[in-house]
Amino acid sequence: MSQYFLGVDGGQSSTTAVIGDENGRIAGWGSAGPCNHVSGTEARTKFLKVMSDCVTQAAARAGLDPTHPRFRTACLGMSGGTDDKAALLKELIVAEDVIVTHDGRIALSGAMNGGPGMIVIAGTGSIAFGESPAGETVRAGGWGYVYGDEGSAFDIARQAVRAILREHEGWGAHTALTPALLEATDARDANELMHRLYTPEWPRSRVATLAPVVDQIAESGDPVAIDLLNSAAQHLALLAAAIRRQLFRENEPSMLAWIGGVFGSATLLNRFRMLIELEGSVTAAPPAHAPAVGALLLAYRAAGLHLKIQQT
Repeated sequence: MSQYFLGVDGGQSSTTAVIGDENGRIAGWGSAGPCNHVSGTEARTKFLKVMSDCVTQAAARAGLDPTHPRFRTACLGMSGGTDDKAALLKELIVAEDVIVTHDGRIALSGAMNGGPGMIVIAGTGSIAFGESPAGETVRAGGWGYVYGDEGSAFDIARQAVRAILREHEGWGAHTALTPALLEATDARDANELMHRLYTPEWPRSRVATLAPVVDQIAESGDPVAIDLLNSAAQHLALLAAAIRRQLFRENEPSMLAWIGGVFGSATLLNRFRMLIELEGSVTAAPPAHAPAVGALLLAYRAAGLHLKIQQT
């Protein structure tokens, strides 16, 4: 009988499951809602339902029994920590070996097609993660919006609001960010804007959606907005540099991939790539595969298989 392998990306916004056969062919996939919290009975129930729905969808598309799918190996990458999820997942997933790891690990595996290298992730938050040719892993950043998340969408929006407040108080440069963000938040002035972003109606994830507005204003040539994006790019490049120093020798060739919505800004991405590639031994490129496929590659590796993914 054929053996099947499971990879899951459990994120803050959605969950994706991918099933592959013993030849590296993707046989099925499924998606469901977020699964980053399990504290409390209601959250735990929602977590188990999301995971079950996701895997059931993938199993049905793979031609497996959706009610009782069995796997040779399963690897699940979870955002928001793994300790509180591992026991639940090992009860839910039927496999000879169930691996529960963090989302950075599977993102790196997918980006590098299972090989060594580095990633910088910049969405609502930010983090860098890498693996050396010898298998040593290191992370930088990812400490949350209070103490970290430099260069993230939330941080870009926060810095834009600070620029608006400086202009409002008379000691900052004039910027087109002011009318743009007032319109985006339906605020009358900078003071109301700032207070509005402290309310429950504007959680961190919603504040982060203001980052594309900053990019639009930068594209129009506003120097304040351009400086904000260049600064974010520099912070993200510094995270990558911290990873590289710890994992690779000087002038040793290495690969880096960028991941996340922040890199949709051409201004930021161009600056980021220039900073990364100042050292000629680093090659930067988009990720080879999505994180869920990275989890599948790790499931193969755990079973002693080193396969190339065949997407049909």
